[in-house]
Amino acid sequence: MASYISDDLRSGAMIYHRLPRPGKLEIQPTKPLANQRDLALAYTPGVAAVCEAIAADPALAAELTAKQNLVAVVSNGTAVLGLGNIGPVASKPVMEGKAVLFKKFAGIDVFDIEINALEVDHVVTVVAALEPTFGGINLEDIKAPECFEIERQLRDRMNIPVFHDDQHGTAIIVAAAIVNALHIGAKKIEDVKIVTSGAGAAAIATLNLLESMGARRENIFVTDIEGVVYEGREKLMDPYKGVFAQKTELRTLAEVIAGADIFIGLSAGGVLKPEMLKAMADRPLIMALANPTPEIMPELAREARPDAMICTGRSDFPNQVNNVLCFPFIFRGALDAGATTINEEMKIAAVNAIAELARDTPSDVVARAYGGETPIFGANSLIPSPFDPRLILRVAPAVAKAAMDSGVAKRPIADFEAYQEQLDRFVFRSGLVMKPIFTLAKQAPKRVIYAEGEDERILRAVQVVIEEGIARPILIGRPSVIDTRLQRFGLSIRPGVDFDLIDPEDDPRYRDYVQTYVERAGRRGVTPELARTLVRTTPTVIAAVAVMRGDADTMICGVEGRFIRHLRHIRTIIGLAPGVRDVAALSMLLTAKGAFFLCDTQVTLDPAAEDLAEMAQLAAAHVRRFGIEPKVALLSHSDFGSRDDESATKMRRALELIQEKAPDLMVDGEMEGDSALIPEMRERVLPGSRLQGVANILVMPNLDAANIGYQMVKVFGDALPVGPILLGPARPAHILTPSVTARGVVNMTAIAVVEAQEH
Repeated sequence: MASYISDDLRSGAMIYHRLPRPGKLEIQPTKPLANQRDLALAYTPGVAAVCEAIAADPALAAELTAKQNLVAVVSNGTAVLGLGNIGPVASKPVMEGKAVLFKKFAGIDVFDIEINALEVDHVVTVVAALEPTFGGINLEDIKAPECFEIERQLRDRMNIPVFHDDQHGTAIIVAAAIVNALHIGAKKIEDVKIVTSGAGAAAIATLNLLESMGARRENIFVTDIEGVVYEGREKLMDPYKGVFAQKTELRTLAEVIAGADIFIGLSAGGVLKPEMLKAMADRPLIMALANPTPEIMPELAREARPDAMICTGRSDFPNQVNNVLCFPFIFRGALDAGATTINEEMKIAAVNAIAELARDTPSDVVARAYGGETPIFGANSLIPSPFDPRLILRVAPAVAKAAMDSGVAKRPIADFEAYQEQLDRFVFRSGLVMKPIFTLAKQAPKRVIYAEGEDERILRAVQVVIEEGIARPILIGRPSVIDTRLQRFGLSIRPGVDFDLIDPEDDPRYRDYVQTYVERAGRRGVTPELARTLVRTTPTVIAAVAVMRGDADTMICGVEGRFIRHLRHIRTIIGLAPGVRDVAALSMLLTAKGAFFLCDTQVTLDPAAEDLAEMAQLAAAHVRRFGIEPKVALLSHSDFGSRDDESATKMRRALELIQEKAPDLMVDGEMEGDSALIPEMRERVLPGSRLQGVANILVMPNLDAANIGYQMVKVFGDALPVGPILLGPARPAHILTPSVTARGVVNMTAIAVVEAQEH
């Protein structure tokens, strides 16, 4: 097994895959099945009409079934990650993971198919027989050299895209990095000397792609465990690496690397020595892509060659070569154009789109989402981040266009502007909304104090927070209890090393905290005696006092106890931000249709128009932190004047107040829920509304509506809740609810850190 996996990560992975249900995938229907007519349409007898239509014209399957958005991820388990030949069943978690990436990054549905087939002919026969079901085939973790022949035969036999990601995904990202490195170094691909360590599937595919882009075969030198691939060599040779055999007397990597402009490592850790780098050409590109240990660690490479550009396969160093940068978006473009294959033109289009994106100045949305700190193109930013939301917007259209230009598109895209808009809408439905917040949090981690530090969810969340580097945690809890629970849960974090600890029963700051509490709450019924008791027994009080004293930058509480009780302490100790009437709770729901923010879900029973106007503006400020343009709908049972009761007129008054104080905010109301969420219905009721598109901030007329709506969408819509986000306190503070998960605590930690950065 992979010895580099820590015990806590191993334990967490087992829990992640086991609970709340085994695996990472499920199948969901896309059509209603609520009555007899639905059944007649979905199945017999109505489905016969669809079958007859497809029998007459098989191309209609793309319009009438899920085929054109369905990819098979196929493996026989012979070369799984760094685990080797572990077999098809053991490869299934990896294939499920690949399926999740397809869905998350590009909205593509996947069946993972693990096959008990080893011989080339057997694999080809099994996979080729799947063509009627799928729009594309993604081969995965099949060992070389068999993978080359398997892919070649499948491409010849099948009329849908076949893509071996281990080969071509890596090749495309490597090629994009090379394009930009040559741009920086003012070199031409036809002139540079390229040396590889490793001659497996990824290495050979990379060299083939580079050759098709202009690299000269006489400038390419391949090495493997037996040394240089040279003419006449017999040991460990195959036809695929034999293509690159050179007529040379050089026999080792150390000998052949002299004068090289580019090193591509797809082999094993530590094979590239610092002294070898000194013989390379000026401004070399070093791609040490072995995982988890690169062929040379970046710091050693930098020390030996300060002028080098360095890429690895690891996320903890700049320039990570990660296949997720391309494979979801290549398939997205290929499927949308109805491509019959993924050819060299489409691969090169992907290379150029990725390379160009790294060189582009970030858009306003992206710059805002990444806090204005998006890496600037250069030696440490040769390729984009895998989470850059622009990837799908650039790569998919480029691939689709290349498919059309090269004549392999069965359904050419007629309107690329409309296609871009379709992809743009997907970006904010993808569930990646939290990524900009995490990126911002990592740039300047803050001290987050957790009131319920003994809770299992908090402890598991803190493990992730530390691994992600988004905060310096402070836990309130008894040391003996926390130590026992860390051991019980198999967590590796330790007090005083990874996080700080406040022991409510014995902390040297006790008297100071009591004094601060009396100063803040003495005129609100808190006597010194009561203060001494509460500072010993009430973690929320301790956390709030810590924030006010500057011992913490933000606080999180509420995983135990009632929301209103925690709120009372925060109002008393932390108070309200200048000019704010009262706090409010903003709850976020990540749904299949996008991210939606509901307020006020926890605090004010019947807010006045002034309260609603304030909530909307405070909520808009939070939403902008996600890189999302706020679109506010003031909801009601009345639709633009259809009713004139007190509730409806309150929402109209709120609109007037918002327009006075925030004239640039996109907002409208009062309106019914469907008018807020379905632009076409809103246009029929009120053509020319100031609100454009789907509203993402839903301001409810009272607490009943907000809380009930939030809870129902969370359950029926199978939405991921984030929050509540507390709006309006003088210092950043947030109150969660007892139903929160460890993942929810992590998400709120990132939000709290970003708010503290701005504060």
